[in-house]
Amino acid sequence: MSEIPDDVRELATRLFDMARTGEPVLLDYVDNGVSPDLANEDGNTLLMFAAYSGHADLVRGLVARGAGVDKQNQRGQTPLAGALFKKYDEVVDVLIEAGSDPHAGHPSAVETARMFQMTDALIRLGVEE
Repeated sequence: MSEIPDDVRELATRLFDMARTGEPVLLDYVDNGVSPDLANEDGNTLLMFAAYSGHADLVRGLVARGAGVDKQNQRGQTPLAGALFKKYDEVVDVLIEAGSDPHAGHPSAVETARMFQMTDALIRLGVEE
């Protein structure tokens, strides 16, 4: 397998940092050819980082550009479960509206809500207790 050139690695690192910090300019990169499902070596996508960091507008923009809402990282985590765990309600709502499966991944968003006794989250996910 060939080594990733340093300049490509640096760009990817900057893109993931933009997702973590919620920089809307990330969407310009996606509009110009960067995959909305770009993932790092751990399988974390731009959407995963944006969701886990609570950036609802960026999540909305990535979803609108085709980011897979149920893509799991290597640990089986989904953006929805991460946002739910961090209690980013607006991000959870955006992902649910985009069709994210609350039962996808492990632990799933539903399993996470049950594990931490997040009754409001279960209601938000449309799961009755």
